[in-house]
Amino acid sequence: MRISAVKALIIANVVVYLLQGLSHGLIDAWFALWPLQPIDGVSYFHPWQIVTYAFLHSTAQITHILFNMFGLWMFGTQVERYVGPRRLLAVYFASVVTAALSQLFVPALFHAPPEPTIGASGGVFGLLLVYAYLFPRSKVIPLIPPIPMPAWLFATLYAGLELFLGVTGSEMGVAHFAHLGGMIGAALVIFRWRTRRV
Repeated sequence: MRISAVKALIIANVVVYLLQGLSHGLIDAWFALWPLQPIDGVSYFHPWQIVTYAFLHSTAQITHILFNMFGLWMFGTQVERYVGPRRLLAVYFASVVTAALSQLFVPALFHAPPEPTIGASGGVFGLLLVYAYLFPRSKVIPLIPPIPMPAWLFATLYAGLELFLGVTGSEMGVAHFAHLGGMIGAALVIFRWRTRRV
């Protein structure tokens, strides 16, 4: 019996999370997404971090990985059933990469302090957009406020909120532009799917 792509991603994230707890920060130092600009005169950025950061989560806050894995399961499972594992992985990693690129370049324009980025949320936001595209009328109940709404509206409101928070810098420590970048990557993949059908 083959394991689904979503389950494989969740397992990989959990395994890396456990290894992070044992590495005393070494994994974060090498595989988190560090900014392009030097910190205290030292550059910590490496090209592989554009992908590896998405498998790391805050070991100080278990809710970080719990919420991301819940979103990956909730949206990814339905998307994988509809498009298959290969397309699911394609959109997920496209979102991860565009999220990383957005985080590397956009926050600096708003003079945000340079700091490393970790978390799968860029990929999860990409899956949210694909879910809203494939199942626009499917009901989603957010945690705050717990009001049922169609998936297209939930994705639109969430994107608007992320843009507002990112531009205003009113919620520090959250990679809002990475979230939006993940949606951009998913939109590019959706566009490719649509053009290939023509």
